[in-house]
Amino acid sequence: MYKITDACLSCGICMDECPTGSISEGADHFVIDPETCTECGSCASVCPNEAIVEE
Repeated sequence: MYKITDACLSCGICMDECPTGSISEGADHFVIDPETCTECGSCASVCPNEAIVEE
């Protein structure tokens, strides 16, 4: 499962890259919906701040 950490800059690149639309804006930074995430890793590969990690 992937998680977006506090290192997120809320740039939105990951949201645009997600093929399932599992990423949305949260209160402090973007968040991943674990119910719809397929764990493809596309979001992590494009994050410029390496804020998306596998748990």
